[in-house]
Amino acid sequence: MKITQVEAFALRFQTDKSSEQQEPHYSVSPEGWRSIYSRHHETTVVRITTSDGVVGYGEAQSPVSPRTSKTIVEDLCRPILVGKDPFDVEYLWQRMFTSMRERGHYTGFFVDALAGCDIALWDIIGQATGKPVHKVLGGRYRDRIPLYAGIGGTTPEAAVTQATKYVSQGYGGLKIHTTHERAEILEIVAAVREQVGPQVKLMVDLHTQYSVPAAIMLGRGLEELDVLWLESPTAPEDIPGQAALAQALDMSVAIGEWTRTRYELREVFERRACDITMPDIARTGLTEGKRIASLADTYNIPVTPHIGGGGILSVAATIQFSAVIPNFLIMEHSPDAHEMKGQITTRKPTVEDGAFVLDDLPGLGVVIDTEALTALAIED
Repeated sequence: MKITQVEAFALRFQTDKSSEQQEPHYSVSPEGWRSIYSRHHETTVVRITTSDGVVGYGEAQSPVSPRTSKTIVEDLCRPILVGKDPFDVEYLWQRMFTSMRERGHYTGFFVDALAGCDIALWDIIGQATGKPVHKVLGGRYRDRIPLYAGIGGTTPEAAVTQATKYVSQGYGGLKIHTTHERAEILEIVAAVREQVGPQVKLMVDLHTQYSVPAAIMLGRGLEELDVLWLESPTAPEDIPGQAALAQALDMSVAIGEWTRTRYELREVFERRACDITMPDIARTGLTEGKRIASLADTYNIPVTPHIGGGGILSVAATIQFSAVIPNFLIMEHSPDAHEMKGQITTRKPTVEDGAFVLDDLPGLGVVIDTEALTALAIED
């Protein structure tokens, strides 16, 4: 079996019809936010075809600029992959990763594109052997992948409404996204905690907006509300600051959605700059994601995979990843976006009582609708 074709599809799902004609297609968030966000769901899907007719799919998470990942797959990854045996998946990861390392490209869009190819290779291996990816990646540690749902933190009333809905659907955890001031955040979290009771896990995501001292003050208030972790509290580049924050708080500090390799996380783990790490499999790929989990396990650090703006193939790959690592904690999920993301499938993972249930379907367990995939592709 040899790889004969490598294709990439830059996708844009028109989730906001009123903004279809707006330029640019992304929005600049209010002052204080550092990131820009697309008005739509965007990602890059990788399709790899073999000489035996086996086709594998992967995803490179690519918000705002999916065509960047598409170009990297086609110009840099494809020449390395074509003609190779897809079962040489770890070698191929290394060959792609080192191809641009000397030029300083060892993270960012380049590794995102690599991750999409890597996921597709594992999908091929699973299908060729008739096994789900988690069986060929290392074996199943668990039958269910428990989930937490993300909720907005605009007002206590809005947060409570969302929290009530998701808890009634069986979700055992809720993550509140907010960049409000400390007093407002504490008010919102207190209202949610009172509504859902002590059994539901609560987390707070600050999207890197706080200084270290401000995050410590907020964290001490959140500890009194039994919040499980404080996520992305400060600037990603400030590893010493993250370490000081983690040491100052009794609650867990969770970071890592922006990291793509074990090399980036080595110093973080050595300095105990986090208590929980959050690899995003559509940025790390399955090969490197598992290595990150193994390194984290060496430091007794649990893993809670990040999904964020990832699409349906990101979700499917993360389910497989979550099944094979011993230090898995809980997986992120966006219930209201799941159907929209699944538009490119005729079969996708389904949630049962707040969890994904593992099955024995080969590969990633997702069936892609090729017509829908083509229809959603952005024209060059």
